[in-house]
Amino acid sequence: MTNTIKWGIIGCGDVTEVKSGPGFSKAENSELVAVMRRNASKAEDYAKRHQVKKWYTEASELINDPEVNAIYIATPPLNHEEYTLEALKAGKPVYVEKPMTMNTGSAIRMAEAEKASDTLLTVAHYRRGLPLFIKIKELLDTGAIGQVRFVNLKMFQPHQSDLITKTDDNWRVNPEVSGGGLFHDLAPHQIDLMLYFFGKAVHYQGFAVNQGGYYKADDLVTGEILFENKIIFNGTWCFTVSPEEKTDLVEIVGSEGKISFAVFNQFYTLSRGGKEERFEIQPPQHIQQPMIQMVVNYFLGQGENPCPASEGIEVMKIMDSFCKEPEKL
Repeated sequence: MTNTIKWGIIGCGDVTEVKSGPGFSKAENSELVAVMRRNASKAEDYAKRHQVKKWYTEASELINDPEVNAIYIATPPLNHEEYTLEALKAGKPVYVEKPMTMNTGSAIRMAEAEKASDTLLTVAHYRRGLPLFIKIKELLDTGAIGQVRFVNLKMFQPHQSDLITKTDDNWRVNPEVSGGGLFHDLAPHQIDLMLYFFGKAVHYQGFAVNQGGYYKADDLVTGEILFENKIIFNGTWCFTVSPEEKTDLVEIVGSEGKISFAVFNQFYTLSRGGKEERFEIQPPQHIQQPMIQMVVNYFLGQGENPCPASEGIEVMKIMDSFCKEPEKL
């Protein structure tokens, strides 16, 4: 068995510049050896700037490079299934970006391909590896706010949100490429954290509409989840509010207090006994590096899968249930 994971990135776009790309070489027993992007000049430029020795314009060439023994798929969701299946068929483990893919059916096919290939698949719900959310889970597991009763999530952004990485084609709001809109880009992190914190979901439902008309995708989504442990989650995502109404807030209310935090910021507050304390926990420079390290360890047989395909499927099921077409009366 190899003692170094030698990565190839399919889709070395803007999101890989700082968030993930450098982490593949900074993690222990890990090295980034090849990148791929359809635009040759951009692929070559990325490789030179990040000291990566090989670059490709075709995903198949990277997948079949004999030096590459693991694949990171960072393309838009439209291509996740295709490249995952090709890499798994080639016997190479896959770390695939969130959302796992376009819809539940696609996610299930990816999981089935993993089993058939006898190799490995991990979904990049990387907030599981960040110190802030590990701390919040520790507080919940040790009863810092007693028994959890319910969770409220508010995600409000203006039409021109600065949370979203801008691209020339604005693919994140094209349902044919992303599976949905900004909800599909941001909510996978939030919903996955709820599963990470609270376990199995037994029922979920929601509504989604396009109010603003800026693009084809839904821009207002609401949803609720009932967990097996009787905790209830309610969430609202709106991407057409005024700039003054920007909100990124999750409130977990328990029998003895409350934990509040932002998913896309670095703080939490702990309220109990009439007192409120605020804590800030800074993320690593390369925000995916802790998760990458866990994935490397898993691929080397030295740890558990930090986010298996089954968890990615659950996130897709919940998102699909929130965004499904309402039944006609």
